[in-house]
Amino acid sequence: MQKKRIVIAMTGATGAIYGIRILQVLSEQDEWESHLVISSAGLVNLKYEMGMERSELYALADVVHGINDIAASIASGSFKTEGAIIAPCSMKTLSAVAHGFGDNLISRSADVALKERRKVVIMPRETPLNLAHIRNMASVTEMGAIIFPPMPTFYSKPDSIAAMVDEGVGRVLDMFGVNVDGMFEPWRGL
Repeated sequence: MQKKRIVIAMTGATGAIYGIRILQVLSEQDEWESHLVISSAGLVNLKYEMGMERSELYALADVVHGINDIAASIASGSFKTEGAIIAPCSMKTLSAVAHGFGDNLISRSADVALKERRKVVIMPRETPLNLAHIRNMASVTEMGAIIFPPMPTFYSKPDSIAAMVDEGVGRVLDMFGVNVDGMFEPWRGL
């Protein structure tokens, strides 16, 4: 049985916990194969924010690709994936995706997913936003990507940072059909 493949890209924006948690959830799913790409700035944040070594992150992924490996499988549309998640996404990477500037494997794999009409979810981490950020978000939305800022919900009454992260990660992975039972409580009305 062919596993469903998904690209997980991590950049230097704050919020490494989102990419890590996505990989943790996918690693527990027998039917999914994760393809990780992380930028050099992403590795810096991984160490600074999470105290995590590169090898620990790599162990969570099924396949790891180098940021500059433009000949990687995920750089081609003929390599079937369900799409890509960029979590967290820097404004630099957002701009590269918005302008089709495939200068590294993160922006190239997002470009490939968009051109093949596959799902792309971008979790941007910046605040406040300037007009260039907003226009780039509009541009990728017009291309078919989904902008999903990792903002906590409070109607679920989260009791920890982990619960807030799980709610966002669960909702993103649910968009791809990943089993996320128990990660978040869908709104059912009052």
